[in-house]
Amino acid sequence: MKLRHKVVAVLPAVLLLTSCSEGPKPAEKAKEPPKPAEPVTALTAVYRMFTQARAWSPDCKLLRAASLDLKEVKAEPGKAGAWEATFVSEANQRARRYTYSVIEASGSNLHEGVSGGPMDSWSPGGQAKPFLIQAFKTDSPAAYQEALGNPKAKEYSGQHPEIPVKFLIEQTSRFPDPAWRLYWGESLSTSGFSVFVDAMTGKFLQTSR
Repeated sequence: MKLRHKVVAVLPAVLLLTSCSEGPKPAEKAKEPPKPAEPVTALTAVYRMFTQARAWSPDCKLLRAASLDLKEVKAEPGKAGAWEATFVSEANQRARRYTYSVIEASGSNLHEGVSGGPMDSWSPGGQAKPFLIQAFKTDSPAAYQEALGNPKAKEYSGQHPEIPVKFLIEQTSRFPDPAWRLYWGESLSTSGFSVFVDAMTGKFLQTSR
């Protein structure tokens, strides 16, 4: 009985010392606000779309890819908030359009990540020809730098800094390899100036108005 009374008497002191030794708990760090979405290059977006396109049809080839504007994400030279790409299955004679967006865009059909559209019939003979994605070696920022290395392009860009630069890659009979077309304007039909860059070698090809 005496031993039991001693243990009971000592226990509160032990608990007090333990609580004192722990000290005050550090305050939890405030959570950082999420970083704003950033634009991405064409290769980043197209290869993510290609992964899903290959699941749709293992023999798929790239027909074309183009940059898309997002008012919520400011474009940078060679980068965009969204891209679209059309892939073709020659064996099935089908085409399918995909989009990649860095955000869930309000008021549009663009969703964050990769989205696949419906399948359409396709047959060879059009202006654009499907090509293996391995031929897509020059990314959009490199194409932009090569384009601006041309004196005419540099002059036109300097005279029209308010006009956006859009990006389109496809293979046509105009050049032997897939080529980038960088055009100043909201659409090809209204563009006043274009620069073509080889998508394989990254070399300047020509300008066009």
